[in-house]
Amino acid sequence: MQLKIDTHAPEPVNTARPRLGFVGLGWIGRHRMQAICEQGGVDIVALADPSDECVAEAAALAPGAATGNTLQDVLAAKPDGVVIATPSAMHAAQTIEALEAGCAVFCQKPLGRNEAEARAAVDAARKADRLLSVDLSYRGTKALNAIRDRVRAGDLGRVFAMDLVFHNAYGPDKPWFYDKAQSGGGPLMDLGVHLVDSALWCLDFPAIVDVRGRVYRGGDPAVPQTEVEDYATATLTTDTGVTINIACSWKLNAGHEAEIAAHVHGTQAGASLTNPGHGFYDFAAHLHRGTATDELVAPPDAWGGVMAQAWARQLAQNPRFDPEAERLVSLSQTIDRIYAAAR
Repeated sequence: MQLKIDTHAPEPVNTARPRLGFVGLGWIGRHRMQAICEQGGVDIVALADPSDECVAEAAALAPGAATGNTLQDVLAAKPDGVVIATPSAMHAAQTIEALEAGCAVFCQKPLGRNEAEARAAVDAARKADRLLSVDLSYRGTKALNAIRDRVRAGDLGRVFAMDLVFHNAYGPDKPWFYDKAQSGGGPLMDLGVHLVDSALWCLDFPAIVDVRGRVYRGGDPAVPQTEVEDYATATLTTDTGVTINIACSWKLNAGHEAEIAAHVHGTQAGASLTNPGHGFYDFAAHLHRGTATDELVAPPDAWGGVMAQAWARQLAQNPRFDPEAERLVSLSQTIDRIYAAAR
């Protein structure tokens, strides 16, 4: 199956090799950098991270790039685009600064810790007329693409419900994830954002008309406003009549590393994405009719850097603002509404 990546960008106007800078060179930043390098068609001109060790590891992929420790060091090289993989509290401000310097941006999720931050970043992209994308990486999996294709082709009939889960037997290894002021939230912000986005992406982004939510910390639903949850559930209702149920967690007694799944229920058929090995990287997709099941996609699938590669290709064709970025505000608004409903 050919992978399909959504874009509503204007017609290509630019064919030059983009000059890229990278800010935040931990594991995920270096992984996205490597994916873009392997695709080719760009020049990496600047690297920055507070850790000199991380900078040195990344520099092995781009030995000619300027190096430093801050976004300002990267912007000094006047790149066409900046890839941001820093802690969440820095995303919106760094995105805005890069956009105001004339750079396109590819940012790790979340774009902002709340709707206001996400809206400010998107407004800055529109004002600067520069491409802005966020690493909603599960859109790059062949399994989710296969399900989305079936939904949009009408093969499932009328979709009326979706159930999505992302349970992690571990938790983030960086302390800032557990500081609400820095992260904006717990697994709902970290993992649930992928579930909400995956559901809405498959359904072609209907409006959300009702939101119910519940959060827990150590099994207690009374989570202090200044602390992050470790378990969250939500039920969303769309204006098209679809009920979307999500659940996500950190450090759950799951019996395996992870449970990641999306089940789509239609009047004629169903479809599912699962992680058959209970890990974080291998996914399968199946189509269900009654008791019969057909395989759509099986692992392996090198999907982790697909969205970064798609951004780099789009940047090479047209660096101007893509109205698709407006959906990033709606996504952040939905997460805010879930947290508000859980209070």
